[in-house]
Amino acid sequence: MKREIPGRSRVTIEGVSPEVDGGRYPVKGIVGEKVVVEADIFSDGHDTISAVLQYRKTSAAAWDETPMNPVINDRWQGFFRITEPVNYVYTVTAWMDKFKSWRVDLLKRVKADQDITVHLLSGARLISEASHNASGLDADALQACAETMESAKVSYQDKARCALAGEITLLMDKYQDRRFATTYQREVEVSVEREKARFSAWYEMFPRSCSPEEGRHGTFKDCENMLPYVASMGFDVLYLPPVHPIGESHRKGKNNTSPVKPGDPGSPWAIGSPEGGHKAIHPELGTIEDFRHLVGKARENNIEIALDLAFQCSPDHPYVKEHPEWFNWRPDGTIQYAENPPKKYQDIYPINFDTEQWQELWDELKSIVVYWAEQGIRFFRVDNPHTKPFPFWEWLIKEIKKDYPDVLLLAEAFTRPKVMLQLARLGFTQSYTYFAWRNTKAELTQYFTELNETDIREYFRPNLWINTPDILTEYLQFGGRTAFISRLVLAAMLGASYGIYGPAFELCENRPREQGSEEYLDSEKYELKHWDISRADSLKDIIARVNRIRLNNPALQSNSNLRFHEVNNEQLVCFSKSTEDFSNTILVVVNLDPNYTQSGWVELPLEELGLDESLPYQMHDLLSNSRYLWSGPRNYIEINPLVLPAHIFQLRRRIRTERDFDYFM
Repeated sequence: MKREIPGRSRVTIEGVSPEVDGGRYPVKGIVGEKVVVEADIFSDGHDTISAVLQYRKTSAAAWDETPMNPVINDRWQGFFRITEPVNYVYTVTAWMDKFKSWRVDLLKRVKADQDITVHLLSGARLISEASHNASGLDADALQACAETMESAKVSYQDKARCALAGEITLLMDKYQDRRFATTYQREVEVSVEREKARFSAWYEMFPRSCSPEEGRHGTFKDCENMLPYVASMGFDVLYLPPVHPIGESHRKGKNNTSPVKPGDPGSPWAIGSPEGGHKAIHPELGTIEDFRHLVGKARENNIEIALDLAFQCSPDHPYVKEHPEWFNWRPDGTIQYAENPPKKYQDIYPINFDTEQWQELWDELKSIVVYWAEQGIRFFRVDNPHTKPFPFWEWLIKEIKKDYPDVLLLAEAFTRPKVMLQLARLGFTQSYTYFAWRNTKAELTQYFTELNETDIREYFRPNLWINTPDILTEYLQFGGRTAFISRLVLAAMLGASYGIYGPAFELCENRPREQGSEEYLDSEKYELKHWDISRADSLKDIIARVNRIRLNNPALQSNSNLRFHEVNNEQLVCFSKSTEDFSNTILVVVNLDPNYTQSGWVELPLEELGLDESLPYQMHDLLSNSRYLWSGPRNYIEINPLVLPAHIFQLRRRIRTERDFDYFM
């Protein structure tokens, strides 16, 4: 790419966005998405500026370009569309456009009825110079126009008409002199991933609890039998906690107690036993062949298996004997186990990333990911990544992407905001969020405005989990069945990606271990569970309905289009999502009060939603299949949570035909 000539480039380019930390980290994109680029572009004087957005695949040598247009106050905008699942780079180039400046002056002179003889000759010179940069028919067209403008036999009107012709304008944009153009100092990278990075519905399930017989340890075959159930609810990612051998030493019993009783299975996160470590299968689940078969069967049900990636070991893990230098040793000669005072996890040894043998450690951990990628896994839920070094993750993700570019990683990091954001910058595809603890309208509005309307949206993809084996929020504990439904609607509608831990969720399991705790009583982390998924009070049908709504409405498959709307009741939250062309608009209203009917007036910006203020419009509630006719920007709404705590409206516009017959689309 040609760079500007020092001292001759008069245009300034700054404030380019999106750009993450001055280009240190890539922007994130998905195949099919539009990358909208903005920049502050200005110069001295009053001459006209032209600017282009230049972009290319990182493997390509030549640049494509598309025009940028002024928006307001020297802010310019352009866009390109991602067409292939490869990384891109882009930059911005701008220059003083002599031809456009000449054309503006020509129109002013004509309007003022001034003599334009010399001015036409100046334009002819510019067009002639541009013809030397062209070839073939383009060069011929430019030179012919220049000769017309220089001819004494042609009227001023025809000369001006020639210079202002659309064909000449396009050719001048393409071939005029750019020797003194300014090009932005950086090439910004766009990291491109597959569609599931943006839009996915997750279901977490313990394989060992899949047995149809109470008290029997589940197997991968039992998991296969559960796949139709998971698919029937509309989930496309099935996340399995660790499937590796579980240590015996310091094994935790029911409700995280010690000592264990005979038959206690222990925590799956206490990884490693004499049977093997992170590349082995827990013997009671089956074999590696059984696991591969499960992965294949899941694909047949349009489900992708996500595997837990927990870089920690039980005291019985082979690494402890083979690589004692990878662990923290205490002065008494014992290895430091995991602690979060006052909690103690004697069954888990954290890995010491400060070891002098760090390169060997990194290589071994990379080999774990490669091993499971070879078994067909392309999605990993990474346990506590914030407790491992940032440089390690940046290296590991880049290394894995070299051979497995379709691998996606979900960061399970409930920690300080800046740490969560840094993990996303480093390359984690999706991230857990604070959604579980955002319950009021003010909290939801503030949090999701931050996620979707600041530069965070360029690299942080939220995955909204309503519950997990570690998180049973107070709202779910005390809100009953209604609370589960309202949180389901909020997660599935606010986020393009969301998840639940089941069957605990659909069966509304809400018993805490103790008052003030978010841990489950009789947690599945420490015992086998037998879930009656056929219970009549299960939420499986409404979950399936919500996921069908997500799948059938493209507006819900993105996050950047989220906007909140006014409603004069703090217990009602209202928001919408629309496709770019407004062909699909979804409006959601949720009653945050799980006990009482709430009502209010919803205020909608009709023009921003692509609506004609003079025509009524239909609101089709996709949850209840009810239809309402609204008109104007202000409409009344009332929600009884004991019936359904939310409306999910598909907005249908009223169309007037030539025969004056109204119908809705």
